[in-house]
Amino acid sequence: MKVMVIGSGGREHTIVRKIKENKDVTEIFVLPGNGGMAEDATCVNIGAKDIEGMVAFAVENQIDFAVVAPDDPLVLGAVDALEKVGVPCFGPNARAAILEGSKVFSKNLMKQYNIPTAAYEIFDNMEAALTYLDTAPIPTVIKADGLALGKGVVIAMTREEAKDAVKSMMADKIFGASGDHIVVEEFLTGPEVSVLAFTDGKTMIPMVSSMDHKRALDGDMGLNTGGMGTIAPNPYYTEAIAKECMETIFIPTMEAMNQEDRTFKGCLYFGLMLTPNGVKVIEYNCRFGDPETQVVLPLLESDLLTIMQHIAKGTLAEAEVKFSNKSACCVIMASEGYPQKYETGFPITLPENNETIYIAGAKKEGDAILSGGGRVLGVTEVADTLAEAIQKSYATVETVSFENAYYRKDIGQKALAAEV
Repeated sequence: MKVMVIGSGGREHTIVRKIKENKDVTEIFVLPGNGGMAEDATCVNIGAKDIEGMVAFAVENQIDFAVVAPDDPLVLGAVDALEKVGVPCFGPNARAAILEGSKVFSKNLMKQYNIPTAAYEIFDNMEAALTYLDTAPIPTVIKADGLALGKGVVIAMTREEAKDAVKSMMADKIFGASGDHIVVEEFLTGPEVSVLAFTDGKTMIPMVSSMDHKRALDGDMGLNTGGMGTIAPNPYYTEAIAKECMETIFIPTMEAMNQEDRTFKGCLYFGLMLTPNGVKVIEYNCRFGDPETQVVLPLLESDLLTIMQHIAKGTLAEAEVKFSNKSACCVIMASEGYPQKYETGFPITLPENNETIYIAGAKKEGDAILSGGGRVLGVTEVADTLAEAIQKSYATVETVSFENAYYRKDIGQKALAAEV
């Protein structure tokens, strides 16, 4: 069986490694992949947004199944295009991917179907947004409507910051057309939880909860990044909260999308805030989160590809989905200076056993693997307890080296404090 995975980061490397466990798989192609994945799959130089290119490749190479992992190709309709030529896919079609593709759509959906979320206002006129901010409660959250590489959200602590964010999105167009419409949202407080869920539009099976560490520096200081590390499960996410989420958020979201004739099939990501007034949705993503995937999938004991095939067929209820009771920790090793200016092109030294190291940004030159991005790799370890998983991850980090490597030293500490 030939499988094609679209994407190039640590998330995709984790998915590839998990799919490799299926004995029926003969070949895995990653489009475009990166130099650090070459041992696990064949990297093909076709960009994740080159839908015409990926469709032609799939037909020519008689691909049996495709996994579309990143947000951009999902929103652009990669699944629709591949299914049109007879390639079954894991991932939502474009109509369903709008759940992440438009924050205006997702906020209005939650309002219409009584799914708990932060209070909000929508603007397509900059002057109206600035006038509103004269009296809006501060702090507040400003969000660009469309995709912005995970950077389209500003938490403004002052009116001046809020207005600057609006101007940069709507006037300066720092996110292009994604800033044509913006959402100004109530600032929520409480622990954050990420929950990924498998769904075929009829059945919803949440995966193990996780906790992301988005800030660049220790102590949750510094700029927001794509994620500097994750742990799973999240100790704040109790059985009672999981039940509340299933009843008030997960199932209602699945049913709302069905009502809108936008049936969602794939991985639905729920970004949640456990507020003093109950659980609320901060955001939806239409795909596996990165780096949450790097701790969630290593805990999956069932066969990932089989689950994905069931979702594509609409038979998720028949699939075995089992997670271990262990804990996982992923520490991201980045290039110093990320998420702003940083240098790449330095040789990466990896330990001989690197099955739990997922490469996010690297290129291959001869036999050498060189750093090739802001986030370079994720070191994941699994253990019986969270404390052990964290300790093992940092021990493995010590065996990895490249010039200007930077990582946070406190991944998982907040979770450990919550366990006490």
